[in-house]
Amino acid sequence: MSTNTVQKPRDKHFTTILLAAQEEFATHGLKGARMQAIADRAGLPKANVHYYFQNKVSLYLAVLDNIIATWDDFFNDVSVNDDPATALDTFIREKVRLSFENPTASRLFANEILQGAPYLSDYMSETLRPWVNNRAKVIQQWIDAGKMTATEPVLLIFMIWATTQHYADFQVQVLGILNQKQYDASLIKQISDFTSQTILRGCGLEPPNTDATGN
Repeated sequence: MSTNTVQKPRDKHFTTILLAAQEEFATHGLKGARMQAIADRAGLPKANVHYYFQNKVSLYLAVLDNIIATWDDFFNDVSVNDDPATALDTFIREKVRLSFENPTASRLFANEILQGAPYLSDYMSETLRPWVNNRAKVIQQWIDAGKMTATEPVLLIFMIWATTQHYADFQVQVLGILNQKQYDASLIKQISDFTSQTILRGCGLEPPNTDATGN
């Protein structure tokens, strides 16, 4: 993704600005967001924001890039030598955790997609598509090695994304139907267990015993 971001070290100010911008964009959208408002949320002078980002669009792109990179980080380095059940279980559980810890990120990304991804089209073709295809090759290698049943690797990745992000994007619906005010630790574990077990068993994999590991 080309963000036109000035290549500065990712210090605490950089991270603070990204988080503040995420909240501002989620609340007001790209058009309604203001650099001064982002600076105020970050507790920094506006000049500090411009030190890292030339304009509002470059900051918006950097926020989206950071969201996607964070989501996919736990599946980046997986190889054919890894155990597929453990690798997929970790990926699923981390995605569920991020949906609960940072639902704003998921909703901001979903809003961009629902608008036709006007700022993500290049990123999807140049970065995200190669990433998915590369990860799909690892899954296919597991299948070819007889480590899991035959499935469509790309669609499996889509399923993991969609299922885990549902609990952030549709939080109001989920909590309303379950008659709960908020997600608690017990519900989060139940959702993580159910999601992982359902997907893994559909792939012919035995889910890891997470109770034994404390996860």
